[in-house]
Amino acid sequence: MKSKAEIVQLLQTYHELGQTEQAALFLIDEFELNQPNFARILLREKADPSYILFTAEGEIGEPISIRIPENAFEFQFELMINLLAHEMVHVIQKSKLYSIQIREEREWQAYYEMCFHKLFPKVPNASKGHRLFFANKALEYYNRMPKDGELQQKYANQKVEIERFIASLSK
Repeated sequence: MKSKAEIVQLLQTYHELGQTEQAALFLIDEFELNQPNFARILLREKADPSYILFTAEGEIGEPISIRIPENAFEFQFELMINLLAHEMVHVIQKSKLYSIQIREEREWQAYYEMCFHKLFPKVPNASKGHRLFFANKALEYYNRMPKDGELQQKYANQKVEIERFIASLSK
């Protein structure tokens, strides 16, 4: 695996050449995020630092595309790779194999991954502030699940992990 400095330099070069899709594909390969259900990278309008939107698009059971801002690689590398990993979790979830229908469950799993990198262990941690944001978003989606329902019971142990994670980051 390349060093962070090498990765950042390559991303900067791709960005300067207007090759945002290629930069994203490079990260997907470098951090072993690729999935059989992944179709392609698509671009959307430029983002600003307060709102950077990545989405996984396509019907469950069909190949899924990830749409990213055309200026994604103007932002912090660790945040961008975590956002790509989040969307790649959605690619997995929307595969024929898993077909996870409930949005709250999909988002819970994706934000949990951004905190602990269990599916994608090569993904580096984002900043402490971003990790706190991810963990709180995970709890937000957990709390949107039916109270004491099947999904909350299924993820109860992971919820405890998230709460401990928040506490450790808040010190």
